[in-house]
Amino acid sequence: AAVRPRVAAFGRAPHARPRTNLPSAVEAPSAGSELSARASKLKQVLEKEYITFFDPMVTSWYAPEVSFRDPMTSLSGVDSYQNNVDMLAGRTLMGKVLFEGAGIILHSVTGGEIVERNGEVAVDDIITRWTLRVTAKVLPWTPEAVFSGISVYKVQPGGPEGLQIVGQTDFWDSINIAEGTDSLNAKEQYQEVPKPTAVQHFLDQLKPEGFVAPSAAVEVPYVLLRAGDGYEIRRYPGFVGAQTTYERRDVGYGSLGAFSKGMDPLAPSICRVYNDEDSAEPTEKTMTWPLRYAAPGSGREAPEAPPEAAAKAGDGQWRTVRLVPQPETVVAVRSFEDFAMAPVVRKADRELREMLRRDGLVAEEGSGDFVRFCQYDAVHSMGKRRSEVWIDLKDGGHPY
Repeated sequence: AAVRPRVAAFGRAPHARPRTNLPSAVEAPSAGSELSARASKLKQVLEKEYITFFDPMVTSWYAPEVSFRDPMTSLSGVDSYQNNVDMLAGRTLMGKVLFEGAGIILHSVTGGEIVERNGEVAVDDIITRWTLRVTAKVLPWTPEAVFSGISVYKVQPGGPEGLQIVGQTDFWDSINIAEGTDSLNAKEQYQEVPKPTAVQHFLDQLKPEGFVAPSAAVEVPYVLLRAGDGYEIRRYPGFVGAQTTYERRDVGYGSLGAFSKGMDPLAPSICRVYNDEDSAEPTEKTMTWPLRYAAPGSGREAPEAPPEAAAKAGDGQWRTVRLVPQPETVVAVRSFEDFAMAPVVRKADRELREMLRRDGLVAEEGSGDFVRFCQYDAVHSMGKRRSEVWIDLKDGGHPY
């Protein structure tokens, strides 16, 4: 948020002599300060456009010949720009046939600082980060395509608002990130790729998924921040969970299932296995079932545990069960379909860590001491299974 300038108190000290060197008129604002104000206003306009999925699109902020490029599309002109958005949103005839359920989540709007170019005052690019979902209803299995990425807005003084967008270039996290670049430097991290690469990525998302095993419970909700190349980044709300140590996973399931009966525990089941199994006293494995998560707008911390859980955790037959609070976290996630055996889980963890290094993301310190994997499927369920490895990302080690 913008920092408000400090304002002097009204009035003056008793007996203070009035200043006589004040200018007779208020000086006109500089070109830089006026552009800065317009850039701030434009960022607010963009926020509203994303929230409403550009309905309406505030065309007064766009140059008539504005250009748009994403990995699959290139077009120019305000009318073509708006028609493309309306089609994706299902607001045109063709869009009603092809798509439904389109939505975009805005994660941030940055940039727009005042800079000097060739001796003249200018406005730096404005960059948005977002996640887009759209369902292709034209196909019988109605697949959902998900894209996350950035939009780089080129802006120039002019137009009815005093500042106008002259070009927008979109990049996808899944195909446009250059290996070994800094994740906090968006303008240098993203690079263009051949259009067939983008088309193939889109088509791959439209393939039938097949029969998927049902989830054992309702999932803890999350915000998808990035659909990357081989992984996702998610923001989970704070939650409180029931945790037990275990030797055999089925025993852990039985213990937590009995403890949480009637509490409607949530998915996934989160297991932590330390990398010291060859030591004389290896750290015990843990399994955690989320019980309750923080409501939107209630802060980053975990909520209170259900009273019935707090009343019996750690006591009597439940002496091995404890309640663990987990604050809001940003995690990197890699999915796998094989059974969650030790070699499979550790392989997925190694692959995810390599992807984080490739894309300039930094894992939380100490996260390499263990592997954390999650299971969603009901025990002995049939169909395509869903398991994941999770790695917490360090604050400041990612752009979210």
